[in-house]
Amino acid sequence: MNLPQLLEKLKQDAYFMENVTAWRTVPPRQAKYAPWPQGIDPRLPAALEKHGVSQLYTHQEECFLASQAGEDFVVVTPTASGKTLCYNLPVLAEILKNPDARALYLFPTKALSADQVSELYELIEQLGADIKTYTYDGDTPGAARRAVRQAGHVVVTNPDMLHSGILPQHTKWVKLFENLKYIVVDEIHTYRGVFGSNLANVLRRLVRLCEFYGSHPQFILCSATIQNPKELAEILIGRPVRLIDNNGAPSGEKHYIFYNPPVVNRQLGIRKGVLPETRSIASMLVRNGVQSIVFAKSRLQVEVLTRQLKELVSDPIGNSGKVRGYRGGYLPHERREIEKGLRAGNIQAVVSTNALELGIDIGALEACVLCGYPGTIASTWQQSGRAGRRHGVSATFMVASSNALDQFIVTHPDYFFTQPAENALLNPDNLYILMSHFKCAAYELPFKAGETLGNAAGGEEMLDYLCESSILRRVGDTYHWMAEDFPASEMSLRTAMTENFLINDITDPAHPRIVGEMDRFTAPMLLHPNAIYMHEGQTYQVDELDFDACKAFIRKVNVDYYTDADLNVSLTLLDVEKEEEDAALGEVKVVALVKIFKKMRFDNNENVGFGPVRLPETEMHTTAMWRTVPDEIAARYEKDDLQSGMLGIANLLRILCPLYLMCSPRDIAVSYQVKCTWTEKPTLILYDNCPGGVGLAEKAFRMRDILLTHALTLVSDCDCPNGCPSCVGPVGEVGPKGKEMSRRLLEDLLHERS
Repeated sequence: MNLPQLLEKLKQDAYFMENVTAWRTVPPRQAKYAPWPQGIDPRLPAALEKHGVSQLYTHQEECFLASQAGEDFVVVTPTASGKTLCYNLPVLAEILKNPDARALYLFPTKALSADQVSELYELIEQLGADIKTYTYDGDTPGAARRAVRQAGHVVVTNPDMLHSGILPQHTKWVKLFENLKYIVVDEIHTYRGVFGSNLANVLRRLVRLCEFYGSHPQFILCSATIQNPKELAEILIGRPVRLIDNNGAPSGEKHYIFYNPPVVNRQLGIRKGVLPETRSIASMLVRNGVQSIVFAKSRLQVEVLTRQLKELVSDPIGNSGKVRGYRGGYLPHERREIEKGLRAGNIQAVVSTNALELGIDIGALEACVLCGYPGTIASTWQQSGRAGRRHGVSATFMVASSNALDQFIVTHPDYFFTQPAENALLNPDNLYILMSHFKCAAYELPFKAGETLGNAAGGEEMLDYLCESSILRRVGDTYHWMAEDFPASEMSLRTAMTENFLINDITDPAHPRIVGEMDRFTAPMLLHPNAIYMHEGQTYQVDELDFDACKAFIRKVNVDYYTDADLNVSLTLLDVEKEEEDAALGEVKVVALVKIFKKMRFDNNENVGFGPVRLPETEMHTTAMWRTVPDEIAARYEKDDLQSGMLGIANLLRILCPLYLMCSPRDIAVSYQVKCTWTEKPTLILYDNCPGGVGLAEKAFRMRDILLTHALTLVSDCDCPNGCPSCVGPVGEVGPKGKEMSRRLLEDLLHERS
């Protein structure tokens, strides 16, 4: 049964439709074409004709004209709308006109770099021109690196390699820096939080070196749909950009189906699990031969779903290659093999984290299943865009979990379909991040007195501090690097944790092999001793986690359960930056410790046991805001009632903060303390869930009354009797009076401020 027939059958299925809260159909859209720009090298249209492109879309023409006018611009159009040509066309046109011209392409991942450069190779072959394009990353052989530096017209890399492998060794890249005409930054919507704040500083360092070598490159930036692409692009590059969002690409008919699993206990607000419901829908697609992608929110969910779907398609001798898992931690050759299998149609379904959210070419999939709301409107559109191309029918199924944010979205579908995508937030001037890049920039090129890094404020104070710390030395009006270490090697752009743990399979002690890797923060939860680690559906038991060597040792086991660890978090105040009445903003230390793990059956998620975890704690310094409950208000409540009310408000803020601060739920954390260790009062605490913070807590501090007002509206409008996952949380969590106490406490806090 093909997809259109399957969708019609589902519409007639009363049980399925009972749980559908929204079914929106977007009709197909016709292409809007533009003529080839005047003066374009005739070889380009001829080569593109062989490549299957006979006309430009309107946004592609606008990009080319902006590039010819010398403008920096950002192009924002949906998945599969031909954004690649928006930068390849001006770059190739410039190199054909001036063979000395150079271009630098930045992609957020090595996989995306490899994927995009293959498309550029094909176009260059059709041109028949001597344009040398190279990928320069950690996988580039040493022998090839010199050729890239000397002869590469187009150098394709990622921010990490630019940061640690190109900028610190700029004297080997003189040809590139002297002739750099274009800097292309793709997928800029991924550069938010810590990663984006770091990239903005890497680009400051890049522009500084270009000015030293006498070049003034233009920026071409590309983004998926977000609320503030122009603002984000301007913060990233530190100068004005032109926004191009006139999408001229066609698209096929798209169906968006919001599915809320049926309630199994109405009083407690408990629904059927999101994993079994996702498995049911994905199984239906696989059985009907619909090539699909399933997005899950965690590595654990990916592995559980992969295992279950593999059982569905395995042949008599156990081969189940038609279903594959895909996530961070898989080795590069595995990921390339899966991408190739999807393009060729050999893989029926892939279960992925958001690792496949980016524009890697995985062919024309027909259906997308989201296991839970991805956390942001932008990510939801991006993930659903992996299914469906320019023609034909496609479908996206969003299966909601009982998570409060999921329930808000699935029960308010109009909010999702009418609300613009989120802002991408970053803070390049975060002191924690900026200091590291000042070190790197000083290593690359001495600073002159009065000079700063790009448009960063406080450059002189930063340089003087580094002198006092014996990292720089001032001679006359110049600051020179004097430390022995190599600063770029000491920092990761994506996280404050620099080391990844290597996962070693020691099932056969004579032939151990590395099967994956994991970041330091996640390792204690998934790689603690006796944890069940899953890889492509195969179960392994962790024998040892060596923190000093950053290694985990695992062996194959055949068990019918998986493990899930609990994380305990404690907060300590380090510094207060602002205080206003009953609220404050400051710096806190977050200490995370895994103490216990649960064993859960694959088939029914039943808890079948638990065990202790004995590992060291991890620390993070970040920014927090807190709101205390004045003594006169707290005195009106019994202690248990006050705790129920604060827990309910914390749950409400977890729903609202991602929506009103325009961030991912994982970017921010909300907690409460009935007696806070530093205020000695009942306190609600909200903090940025990344080292140094990226401005979310500061924004929440400024709009704290707005957040509390909307929390009161949400709890008042919810029609549940005593609490549910869509407002204050289920009764079993907040207690029978949780909803009433939350509403009363919010009214008291807001009345006190009025």
